[in-house]
Amino acid sequence: MHLRTLELNGFKSFGKKTELSFGAPITAIVGPNGSGKSNVAESFRFCLGEQSVKSMRGKKTEDLIWNGAGSDAKGNRASVRLVFDNLPQNIDGKSKKLFNVDFDEVTVERTVFRDGVSEYKVNGSPVRLKDVIELLSQAHIGASGHHIISQGEADRILNANSRDRREMVEDALGLKIYQYKRKESEKKLQKTEENTRQVESLRREIAPHIRFLKKQVEKIEKAKEMRAELATLYSDYLKREYIYIQETNKRLSVEEKEPQAEKIRLEEELGVAKETLEKAKKKDGKSEEVIKLEKDLSEIRNKKDYLISSIGRVEGEIAGLERVLVRQKSRTPTEGNVPLSEVRRIADQTEEIEESVKNESDPESIKEVLRKIKEILRSFIERHSVKKGENEEDSEREIAKLKEDRARFQDEFAKVSAKEKELQRFYSDLKESIDKEKDQNRDAEKAVFRIMAELNSLRSKLSAIRAEKERIKMVEDDFNREIQEGVVLVGRDIKRYETANVSHDGKTVLSEAEIISEDRNKQEDRRRAIEKIKIRLEDAGLVGAEEIVKEHDETVERDMYLEKELLDLKASASSLKELIRELGEKLDTEFKEGVQRINQEFQKFFQVMFGGGNAVLSVVKEEKRNRGESEYILAETDDSEIVAAMEEEEEGKEGIDINVSLPRKKIKGLMMLSGGERALTSIALIFAMSQVNPPPFLILDETDAALDEANSKKYGDMIENLSQKSQLILITHNRETMSRAGIIYGVTMDRTGVSKLLSIQFAEAVAVAK
Repeated sequence: MHLRTLELNGFKSFGKKTELSFGAPITAIVGPNGSGKSNVAESFRFCLGEQSVKSMRGKKTEDLIWNGAGSDAKGNRASVRLVFDNLPQNIDGKSKKLFNVDFDEVTVERTVFRDGVSEYKVNGSPVRLKDVIELLSQAHIGASGHHIISQGEADRILNANSRDRREMVEDALGLKIYQYKRKESEKKLQKTEENTRQVESLRREIAPHIRFLKKQVEKIEKAKEMRAELATLYSDYLKREYIYIQETNKRLSVEEKEPQAEKIRLEEELGVAKETLEKAKKKDGKSEEVIKLEKDLSEIRNKKDYLISSIGRVEGEIAGLERVLVRQKSRTPTEGNVPLSEVRRIADQTEEIEESVKNESDPESIKEVLRKIKEILRSFIERHSVKKGENEEDSEREIAKLKEDRARFQDEFAKVSAKEKELQRFYSDLKESIDKEKDQNRDAEKAVFRIMAELNSLRSKLSAIRAEKERIKMVEDDFNREIQEGVVLVGRDIKRYETANVSHDGKTVLSEAEIISEDRNKQEDRRRAIEKIKIRLEDAGLVGAEEIVKEHDETVERDMYLEKELLDLKASASSLKELIRELGEKLDTEFKEGVQRINQEFQKFFQVMFGGGNAVLSVVKEEKRNRGESEYILAETDDSEIVAAMEEEEEGKEGIDINVSLPRKKIKGLMMLSGGERALTSIALIFAMSQVNPPPFLILDETDAALDEANSKKYGDMIENLSQKSQLILITHNRETMSRAGIIYGVTMDRTGVSKLLSIQFAEAVAVAK
C-alpha cells in the first residue's frame, strides 16, 4: 500500500486537526448527509494541486478555509498533508518505487491563506506547483485524474464530449506525462522561435553599423598603408635634403672664406691709399672729391647689397607661404598653420619639464608633470585651432604684405641702381681727369680706383653667397618643418633619416656626391609627392583610429556570437520539433494500444454488470470547426502559419465514442440508457480504466448510490478485485460496500459545525474478538 495518511487542518468543515490512516486495501468513509464526507475527497484534490475552487464546491478561496462557528474563531489558513510510502514494491513483476526520489517516505502538503496565496511543500521543503505536478505525474496521479471520482461525477465520462472523453482516457493510461512534456516542449519551441526573431532583429540592427565601421577600418588600413609609404618617401627625401643642406653650407663657407679675406686685405690697402689722398687734399681739391665720391659709392653699394638680400629673403618667404597656403586650402577646417618657432617653444617647454623629473620616482610628481604637459598641449591646440579659412586669410594677407615689401624694395633698388650709375659716371669722368694729371697723388688715386673696382667685384660675389645662404636658410626651415609634420603623421622614427641609405631604384646605394649633383627639380618632385600623401592622410583622418578598430572588432565579435546563437537556436528548434513529433507519435501509439486494453477490461466488467451485452470504446475524428469560426480566427490572428497549424490540428483531432449493446434490449446509444444503466456503464468503464493502468489509490464518492442490492453485490466483488492493485477509498451509504472495507471512518458533525471522525479497523476488531 502506497498511501499512508491524510492530515487535514482547517480545511472546510474540518476546523481541527484530523488524521486518517489508510492501513487496509479498502477504506470506507460513511456518515449522514452533510457531515463532511465529500470534503475528504476534495481534500485529496486540493493537496494534489487542484486550482479550480468551483470543482471543490466553492466560489472563492476563502470557502476552503474553516469559517468558524459558535465560540470557535474562523481560521486564517487551511492545510492538507498526504504521506506516501515510497519503499520499493513488486509492481507487474518488477520491484520499483512509487516516486523516483531518494526518500522512503514522501510527504506532499498544501497550505492556502485567506489572501488566496498557496504554499506547496514536499518533505517539508517549499516547492512550486510545477514541481508537485511533475512529482505526482511519475505515479500517474493528479488533482483531476480518473482516480478521484467526486459525488455526482460517476457518469461524467458518459456525458462528456468525445474530446474530453479522450483526455480522461489519456489520463487513465498515464499519458499525461507525455502531454506535459509536449506542452513544455511547445513552450520552449515558442520561446526559442521568439529568441530567434530577437537575435535576427539584433543582427539586422547592427548590420548597418558593421558596414559603416568596416568602411572606416578600410580607410584606417589605407591610411596606415599611406603612412608606411610616406615613411619610406620621407626617409629618402629627408636624407637627400639633409645632405644637400650640409654640403651646400660647407661649400658656401669655403667659397666665402677667400673673398672675405681678400676683402679685408683690399680694405686695408684702400685705407693706406685714402691716407695718401688725405695728405694731398689741400693741394688738390680733386683728391677730396675722389674720397667723397668713393664714400658715396661705398654707401650706395652697401644699400644695394642690403636691398638685394632683402628682396631675396622676401621672395623666399613668399614662396614658403605660398606652399603653406596650398597645403592649408587642402586641409580640414580645424587645421591651422603653426609657426615653427611656436612648435619649438612647446618642444622646449616639454623637454624642460621632462628633465626636471628625469630622476623622480614619486608617482604623484610624475602625474603632476603629465598634467602640466597636458595643459601646455591643450593651450597650444586652443591657440592654433581655427576655422577653415582663418589661416588661409592670414597667409594671404601675409603674402600680400610681403609682395608690397618686395615691390617697395624693388623700387628702392631701382633708385639706388640709378644713383649708383650716376655716381659711377662721375667717378669715371673724374678718373679720366686724374689720369691726365701727372701729380704726386696719381699712384694713390689709381690704387683707390683699382681697389674699389676689386672691392666692388668681391662685394657682388659675397652678396651672391649671402643670398645663397638666405635661400639655404629657407630650405633648412622647410626641412625642419617637414620633420615636425612627419613626426606627427608618421612617428618619431622619422628622425632616424641620418642613418638611412639612399638607393637608386632600390638597388645601388648613392654616394653624397651623386646626391649633391642631382637636379633639384627631382627633389622638388619628391616633396610634391610627399605633400600629396600628407593631404590625403589629413583628409582620411586618423583621429580615434584605435577606438574605431576596437569598436569594429567588438561589433564583429558580437555579430559572430549572435550568429552562433542563431545557429544554436535553430538547431534547438529543430530538435524540439523532432521531440514534439516523437512525443505525438508515442502518445498516439500508446493511446490506441491503451484503448484496446481498456476495451478488453470494459467488455469484461460490462458483462459482469449486465450479465452479457457488448461495450466498446472507439476512436473517432471530431468534426472540423465551421467556416465562421475559422474565418474569425484568421481575422484575429496575424500569423497565417499558426492559423494553418490550428486548422490542421482541429481537422485531425481524435476523440472517444462509447458504443454499448445491452442484453435482451435493442439499446445501442448512451442517450437511451436509464439512470441505473448509465451508473453501471460508468462504473464498468471507470473500473476498466483503473485495471489497465492501476493508480496508487482510487477515490470513489458515492458511485454506488444508484445501485440496487443485486448490483451492489457485483459492485462489491469488483472493488475487492480492484483492491489487489490499488488502494480504494470509498465514500458510501451502501452496506454491501461497507462490508468489503478493512477500515471504516464515520464522519459526524456536532452543533458547532465541525466534522469529526470515528474509526473501526476490522482486522484489529477480529483480533480482539478472538
